[in-house]
Amino acid sequence: MKDYYNILGVEKGATEEDIKKAYRRLAHKYHPDKGGDAGKFKEVSEAYQILSDSDKRAQYDKFGRVFEGGASQQGQGFNGFNWGWGQQGGHAHDGEDGEGAGFDFDLGDIFEDFFGGGRPEKDVKRGRDIEMRVEIPLEAVVKGKEEHIKIKRQVSCSRCQGIGAEPGTKVKECFSCRGTGQVQQIRRTAFGSFTRVGPCPECKGEGLNPEKNCIVCKGEGRMATEETIKVQIPAGVDSNQILKVAGKGEAGRRKGRTGDLYLRIFIKEHPAFKREGDDLYVKMPILFSQAALGAQLEVPTVEGGAVGLSMPAGTSAGQVFRIQGKGIPHFSGLGRGSMFVEVVVVIPKKLTKEQKDLLERLQREGI
Repeated sequence: MKDYYNILGVEKGATEEDIKKAYRRLAHKYHPDKGGDAGKFKEVSEAYQILSDSDKRAQYDKFGRVFEGGASQQGQGFNGFNWGWGQQGGHAHDGEDGEGAGFDFDLGDIFEDFFGGGRPEKDVKRGRDIEMRVEIPLEAVVKGKEEHIKIKRQVSCSRCQGIGAEPGTKVKECFSCRGTGQVQQIRRTAFGSFTRVGPCPECKGEGLNPEKNCIVCKGEGRMATEETIKVQIPAGVDSNQILKVAGKGEAGRRKGRTGDLYLRIFIKEHPAFKREGDDLYVKMPILFSQAALGAQLEVPTVEGGAVGLSMPAGTSAGQVFRIQGKGIPHFSGLGRGSMFVEVVVVIPKKLTKEQKDLLERLQREGI
């Protein structure tokens, strides 16, 4: 049996006002439109539906359940209203007593208005952002790289210059919203009547409409195209890093702001160098004689060329040397990581007779 009092966090003797306050607080917390738990929201609403009705509350207090008009599996609302929990909104269905017919409401809108939260206004004309994947070699991370990227996007219409109106015609005030871009909607719901201000459906929130739509863009003020743009990839980027290219997304509707382009970077695997943060790791093959006697090595770098490394006598196989400033540049532009060189002693698979004789002599000498 569900403990509706515990669900709402009130005592069994709580007043109607206490129950209402508890419900409002929890509904606001768990409402799905606010990122809350839909299951918890349903449970809280079910508890309030029972405890806010004096007859149903009396039945629940006496028998631990409600025999008539109780909460259904679909989550019965107030005064016979029902809604489907898997939807953003819906039409109220007729209750058993015939109440609730013909009411059309959206739960998200109701609770935004009921609790006074209100959603932030959207820039209805702004163009869409674009995200793309860009793969670059590890060598390019050291110096940075200019990439030529081909993208498909909406750009300002060349015929109407992005206005949306056929050249020679005017843009006029929207008749429906009188140029405000917003209309008031009055909704009758189980909670009462609510007034909500939303974007005008006629002009899509812009307040203006072309007298005659442009024949190319059909009044949108933008058209589809494919183009190649140049983008500078900075040194020090890493895989999964996202770079923003302002103003290279899709054009906004009718002179609206252009969206942005977001590039998700992926670094190709290098056959010799391994990257860990801003450090590089590489293996350097050496001869047995070099390990024993020491040597001046020329270690290749990821950007090309080589750097000198003084290896002391008696170096063991697998020993690692650090060369500062030869790793990946820091993304901040200040300094570079290090390169770590692991020496690998190469054992020859074939020996000449002279080489074999020399090694046998060394073996006799205890080397």
